[in-house]
Amino acid sequence: MMTGIVKVKPLCSYFGECGGCTYQDLAYEDELWIKESELKKLFCEELEVSNEIFLPIVPSPEPYFYRSRLDLSLRRVQGQLRLGFTRKGTRRHVPIESCSIARPEINAFMPLLEKAALEKIPSKYRSANLVVKTDNEGKIHWGGIGRRSLKLSESDYFWTEIEGKRIFYSLDSFFQANLAILPKVAQSIRSLLNLDKETHLLDLYAGVGLFWAAFAEEVKSAWAIEESKDSCEIAEFNKCYHKFDHVHLIFGKTEDFLSEVLSSLGNDRKVAIVDPPRKGLSPTALQRLKIAKELNRLVYISCQPQSLLRDLKEFRSSGWEIDQIIPFDFFPRTDHLEVAARLHPNH
Repeated sequence: MMTGIVKVKPLCSYFGECGGCTYQDLAYEDELWIKESELKKLFCEELEVSNEIFLPIVPSPEPYFYRSRLDLSLRRVQGQLRLGFTRKGTRRHVPIESCSIARPEINAFMPLLEKAALEKIPSKYRSANLVVKTDNEGKIHWGGIGRRSLKLSESDYFWTEIEGKRIFYSLDSFFQANLAILPKVAQSIRSLLNLDKETHLLDLYAGVGLFWAAFAEEVKSAWAIEESKDSCEIAEFNKCYHKFDHVHLIFGKTEDFLSEVLSSLGNDRKVAIVDPPRKGLSPTALQRLKIAKELNRLVYISCQPQSLLRDLKEFRSSGWEIDQIIPFDFFPRTDHLEVAARLHPNH
């Protein structure tokens, strides 16, 4: 039990002003304790689960300078366009020169980004929203001004490496912003799924293929369903790059294809990962998954504990059991927490 919270000096001079961080004035160990304790309290009260199903929170290897993506705004301040953040919940623009949770490559690029954006933005524009990303190689690309400014050629794709496998992503596709924690996440999700060569893996809301690419060599087949066209393009690239002939990519919604995929796999062992947007599963997708009792295991990954909690209540009311929960600190110094819950049907 934590006996006292240790206050420390925030690393960032914008802390408390830009609104992006919550815990820079705490030691990292205290931040982790607070997040873990609040999650357990919420889930134990709302779901009436035991503390025993929670595994320890997985910390980020880097509590600062970890974000490989920043969403910035270019706004007019006292007649001059300045690069910065729009404070959460307001329209207030906070000009910045660096960000203490962004990777060093992005901070080094920040002055050049502002200069390049000012040169590119049309004179009639009063503002613009920009995206800047980097990767394991230190490659930097940005976009947000002009049509198709987020499109990259294949030679410019970003990549990160997980257990020896390169996984590619782009400016216009979603990808987790904390690259350093991803190997730990992959290890944890693998342990929840209990994969083997007799198992079919369903990756729902699959994105560019983070999980199926990491686990493909360990399963009989993998089936990835994703409705974002931009993410599907990168997923196809990842599949071809690794020559995964037993990976099947489906462009569409989970609720439209789940039943068909499950039926095609017969009585073989089947496990699924579902990683929906922050708002959680759509009502139709939730209904399809609740009745998918052919699945031996389901791992639900969420970046919003409240929407996860709502959906888990629905699963449990339909005869699913929640037997393990793992929190991941994807975004140190902020109030965000990623959570994975493992479920199995009660037959």
